[in-house]
Amino acid sequence: MSHPGGLSQFQSNDGSETQAPGNPKATILVVDDEPAVLRILVMRLQLAGYRVICAEDGEEALEIFHREQPDLLVLDVMLPRLDGFAVCRRLRAESCVPIIFLSALEAISERVAGLDLGADDYIPKPFSPKELEARIATILRRVGPGSATAEIRDLPVGQGVLRVGDLVVDTNRRQVSRAGERIGLTYTEFSLLELLFREPGRVVPRAEILEQLWGYPPRRAADLRVVDVYVARLRGKLEPDPRNPELILTVRGIGYSSQRVGDIPASASASASASAPAPAPAPASVAVAS
Repeated sequence: MSHPGGLSQFQSNDGSETQAPGNPKATILVVDDEPAVLRILVMRLQLAGYRVICAEDGEEALEIFHREQPDLLVLDVMLPRLDGFAVCRRLRAESCVPIIFLSALEAISERVAGLDLGADDYIPKPFSPKELEARIATILRRVGPGSATAEIRDLPVGQGVLRVGDLVVDTNRRQVSRAGERIGLTYTEFSLLELLFREPGRVVPRAEILEQLWGYPPRRAADLRVVDVYVARLRGKLEPDPRNPELILTVRGIGYSSQRVGDIPASASASASASAPAPAPAPASVAVAS
């Protein structure tokens, strides 16, 4: 099945384009080499009001992405010429565009691998079109249109600036810097950071993070693993030593907490922890976070 110019051949007969509520003419690039899956996705997303363009392999996806600048990608993993993981890796080197993996590879290891590359979500096949539509709507509400071309400094306006030691979190520009050097975060990574630091010191349950950022409650353990992967990615970019985090703390069995915003240096926090008696791991984490 060929799509000249990468445009969907499943568009309505009159060629008209409907509009998704809150997302005027949001463009979605669907990449899948299975004609039946492609047909279903195009039909459902067009009925939901999105402009849909298609690609059947990884190389074509990159070509169409650079030409069309879509607002979001629905990306299969097992693709000819260039697989979905390779496509995601290349896009993340230049763009914050939201990416949802849609794949028959449903093992937790594959899901973690996809998220670790910077994908915003990972949905195993067979999938519910209704659930996919809901997750797309959640992501687009969060990031707004124009995500393919936006750089970190151009992202939607937030509400203020937080300073934690030498780390500066600017929610007005949705950017993070340390000692004047910008740290590149994806939309989902920044949204996670913003959620955790909205109320510094509050323990945010993993289930709440999942619902706030991805728009659905946990139905199985693998769903909560999504949160863990993103916390690990965030720590890898923000923490001097991700294995001994000081900014984003784990509260065992519950979730995560940010260090209280203040002028307490990390060394003071570390020395306080060292001088304290050795309690059980979970209470220790809560004590540091409070």
